[in-house]
Amino acid sequence: MFDVAGFELVVRSRRVVTAGGERALAVAVRDGKIAALHAYDDVTADVPDARQVVDLGDVALLPGLVDTHVHVNEPGRTHWEGFATATRAAAAGGITTIVDMPLNSLPPTVDVAALETKRRAAQGKCHVDVGFWGGAIPGNLTDLRPLHDAGVFGVKCFLSPSGVEEFPALDRAGLRDALAEVGSFDGLLIAHAEDPALLRDPPGPKYADFLGSRPQEAERRAVEQVIESAAATGARAHIVHVSAAACLEPLRQARRDGVRITAETCPHYLTLTAEEVAGPAYKCCPPIREAANRDALWEALAEGVLIGVVSDHSPSTPDLKVPDFAAAWGGISSLQLGLPAVWTEARSRGYGLREIARWMAEGPAALVGLPYKGVIDVGADADLVAFDADAEFTVDAAALHHRNLVTPYHGRTLTGVVRTTWLRGVPVDFLTPRGRFLVGS
Repeated sequence: MFDVAGFELVVRSRRVVTAGGERALAVAVRDGKIAALHAYDDVTADVPDARQVVDLGDVALLPGLVDTHVHVNEPGRTHWEGFATATRAAAAGGITTIVDMPLNSLPPTVDVAALETKRRAAQGKCHVDVGFWGGAIPGNLTDLRPLHDAGVFGVKCFLSPSGVEEFPALDRAGLRDALAEVGSFDGLLIAHAEDPALLRDPPGPKYADFLGSRPQEAERRAVEQVIESAAATGARAHIVHVSAAACLEPLRQARRDGVRITAETCPHYLTLTAEEVAGPAYKCCPPIREAANRDALWEALAEGVLIGVVSDHSPSTPDLKVPDFAAAWGGISSLQLGLPAVWTEARSRGYGLREIARWMAEGPAALVGLPYKGVIDVGADADLVAFDADAEFTVDAAALHHRNLVTPYHGRTLTGVVRTTWLRGVPVDFLTPRGRFLVGS
């Protein structure tokens, strides 16, 4: 037995997911940090000295997930989503850290003044910890270093139209210049990689028309463009939401060549297929592709070519999700559902919770330089998730915390239920926002 008197919380589980795999442990929390890890049997649930001892038994204990790709849209398009609703949804889905994207809010986060406007809009509303990306657009090259110094985790650019006029894309020269500038202070540039020269207007309203209008080759060529510029400048670059298997070999080769480039994918590319698309709730850019393509993404994830799985939560109001795929808003709402969606597919493919923690917590945390997030280890933030890995539920969009209840997962039966989420050792109650702002180094 160990003395629990000095801890605010002790959580026991026979399935604590650590870097070493699943272990039977008691996780002891002091001052919001994981202060000690002890054997499961070293404490019992009826120890009177602890303020709180939680025995999960066979319910798994995961590190809080880290989602580095979330479009919160506040201020300016708060009717699409907002910090209060997005962070409640995140916590309900086992996510304890999000990093907000710079576009879709008004103003977009392309200078320090806009970053401060966004922080003011988020103040007092966040149920999980929140960081921010800046934006790289034509004409704001001199703003990139000040944004970095003000605490953004990196800057995002588009190589094709973003869908909102206030966040235009960079051309090839603009990308090279942005990477050179970011490289000068060892920052990070993240890129939406589709080559606009290979995109075209869909010839009709059906999903097949839309899918054909955004071919894999468009993604591959844009990824190769980022690789080329990253290699030339020595800067660190990251490809967001990879959907196309055609991108994987260029990424593999770049890694072999020592280029400082990483890439991610998203739950919808790993769990949904073009063959099953049933309506505009499935529309996103780049698009959901065929089942064989999905298999290749899973292989690349297991291999480490893709370093993480993040939501790309990109909501809109329901009226923008019109039946015409050419006209519908492109974005998927999945912030609350990413963990069970990925887990359902992962376990069917023979993966375990250790892989889930690596892909959805450790990998994204490492991308943005947060070593104290996404892990269950002494010294880390006590961000924890009680995850009933064997429980099933049917998704009801009306029960989600997202502001607008549109999701392609509605009606799906998924495996894995989040029972409790702790942020720095305190259960998230959805009434009292306790999230903090995080800053990059």
